[in-house]
Amino acid sequence: MKRIFTFLLCFAILGVGVPPRAAAESAASGPAAPSVPAPSVILVERDSGTVLAEKNADERLSPASVTKVMTLLLVMEAIAAGQITKEDSVTVSRASMRMGGSTAYLAEGERYTIHEMLKAVAIQSANDASVALAEHLAGSEESFVARMNSRAQELGMVNTCFKNVHGLDEEGHYSSARDIALMSRALLMHKDIRDYTTVWMDSLRDGTFMLANTNRLVRFYEGATGLKTGSTSRAGCCISASAERGGMELIAVVMKAGSSDDRFESARTLLDFGFATYTTVKAYPDEVPAPIPVLLGEQREVQPIVESERVVVVEKSAVKALRRETALPAEVKAPVRAGQPLGELTLTLNGETLASVPLVAASEVKKLTFRVVLGRMLRMLMLG
Repeated sequence: MKRIFTFLLCFAILGVGVPPRAAAESAASGPAAPSVPAPSVILVERDSGTVLAEKNADERLSPASVTKVMTLLLVMEAIAAGQITKEDSVTVSRASMRMGGSTAYLAEGERYTIHEMLKAVAIQSANDASVALAEHLAGSEESFVARMNSRAQELGMVNTCFKNVHGLDEEGHYSSARDIALMSRALLMHKDIRDYTTVWMDSLRDGTFMLANTNRLVRFYEGATGLKTGSTSRAGCCISASAERGGMELIAVVMKAGSSDDRFESARTLLDFGFATYTTVKAYPDEVPAPIPVLLGEQREVQPIVESERVVVVEKSAVKALRRETALPAEVKAPVRAGQPLGELTLTLNGETLASVPLVAASEVKKLTFRVVLGRMLRMLMLG
């Protein structure tokens, strides 16, 4: 019954998903990406989702323990929603204890905080801790897997179907480099996940059991922020590697590398290329536009502000050629509501529009009434 339900859910996801490229912009005219040995890779900027390099990024492959990116994401989202706390206690079940592969050697009946379980999953890639967390949140691994597939659908992961929470090889359990980048972006939006994914060494059981990070980039790559490794006989060596430099965070996903060294070398090469070639620019400048006069308003002017910030990825060599143009009316009539569209700011490069950002009213301006006019006249008379 479990397999039938999972199959039907995965079939539904693949049937109604968005096109593979719909969730990310593409730097199509950028410089040629470096050659890497891994057969399926992608390099993405976290904030905008801009794809900086890719090769066979939509191929369905076994993701191994990179699966745990989704497991961690659902836990972090539950914490952010107030459904659980990091201090909550998780009891180890017999099913979780019996997990093979990479484990933290949890014993049935032991109790750990969610904080400790997150350490075990993010650092040690512990399969037993992954199942224990899933059971704690959803009652069973099967129910948690259903949530994983539902969340994958929401994120636009059209080449993914999860059958378990840990990533051990199982028929029909697959993902793609592009889809892994999507869920990695979502996980990195939770800033405190880095409290776990950037740790090289830690421990459980009051220091008696050591945890060692399976991602050696955390120790040896400047700015590394995570994220998750994986390897099985079917998947080969995989990684979702993230790093941040100069305010720009990149995600390099590598799948089915022939060796652990190839995996890390491919990720390092992609990240080096991204940081050397690109930078992020805020579409909206630090200087705010001048206020706009308001006709017949209780206040004489209203301040335009950006509706939502946009980050644009550009080649470093092109930054000086960027141009910003602001289109705003000479004046507006009252009443003006807070958030009312006033104009837009356009960021261009060599005549090509990179971003258009709506400019809206920062505050409400009520229409001038006779009572207000009379009050002002009386004050002027009293002062005059």
